[in-house]
Amino acid sequence: MSGPLLTKGFEVEMFTGRRDGVVVGCAAEAARDLEGFVTEPDNRNLEYITPPDADYQRQLAYLLAPRQTLRSWLAQRDLTLLPGSTLSLGDSGRFVRSNPDNPYHGDIERLYGTRVVTASVHINLGMRAMEPLFAGLRLMRCEGALLLALSTSSPFLDGQVTGAQSQRWLQFPLTPPVVPLFTSHGHYVTWMREQLAEGTMLNVRHLWTSVRPNGDRRPESLNRLEIRVCDLISDPRVLLAVTAWAELRLLTLMGEPERLDPLVASVLTPGELATLADQNDRASAQHGLDATLVHWRTGEPIGAREWLARELAAMADLAETLDLVATLKPLSDVLDLGTESMRWLERHRAGEPIDRIIATEAMAMEARDGALWAGLATDHAPSLG
Repeated sequence: MSGPLLTKGFEVEMFTGRRDGVVVGCAAEAARDLEGFVTEPDNRNLEYITPPDADYQRQLAYLLAPRQTLRSWLAQRDLTLLPGSTLSLGDSGRFVRSNPDNPYHGDIERLYGTRVVTASVHINLGMRAMEPLFAGLRLMRCEGALLLALSTSSPFLDGQVTGAQSQRWLQFPLTPPVVPLFTSHGHYVTWMREQLAEGTMLNVRHLWTSVRPNGDRRPESLNRLEIRVCDLISDPRVLLAVTAWAELRLLTLMGEPERLDPLVASVLTPGELATLADQNDRASAQHGLDATLVHWRTGEPIGAREWLARELAAMADLAETLDLVATLKPLSDVLDLGTESMRWLERHRAGEPIDRIIATEAMAMEARDGALWAGLATDHAPSLG
């Protein structure tokens, strides 16, 4: 299929802290002073959201512009943005409320504590027709482990090596703990109403799973697919490459639903597929690109790297048709050189302390963002207005 690109947008959560890598919370103050930033329940990380736009170059600008504004504000306080998706240097033993008067934040602290104090990126892809949206949800649910494997950036917690590539995903409280593979919009609506009535979810936002439908009036009115499984991807070019991979899979699905919708193309039942997807997510969280996964189509084992390489080759023609070859290219580098978690762990095995790794990566991220932003200005990037 070679149709128009989907609209896309991002919810980016990041930690703030000192240049030596120590987290320092200032989300409430930043959200008060700066337009476009919102708080998370814990004050040590904050979030910004990019507007929906199909163009990848404009999304690069949308990803970078708020960071430049925030960095200037942080610099006045001798702070910066930190890489990684967990409290790499601590302290996960205490919760630092961003808004003590918010009752929902109080519920989150009471129910989950600092298990929720993580940073990540949520990828939203616009889809308004319900049948393609739920087919896309099924495919991304079954392949979310591949996106997590490409994005792992949380191997440390409280100054220690956790033994996982994505400590974030292993500690984050999936809610409800068991989520079915939705067979239709009607199935989703009925299930959501049941969860709200039973109290397993506090509100319609409280569906914390790897992939979910989203919209202005959930569960009835939906307009996008939200991928929530990824760790924070600090390099915007890699984030856009991961997004392009997901988008190309969805566009191919829309043209060949009989081949790519797990509901009709798998030998497994919907219940088995949901269990398999969750198990694959945990395997990717533990082992990243080195994980052995189970393919949703056949139920047979396959390495994450092999699966990704196979799909990259299969989407090459469509990527060329849609002028996304350059956008996808960073994924080849990730497959060759490893994710942030893999590179950081290699440095630590070579004797480098965790605090130095985080500090140097924070400075590298700042320099990279600055260079990309300057390059956009040089290239006369599309207006953000």
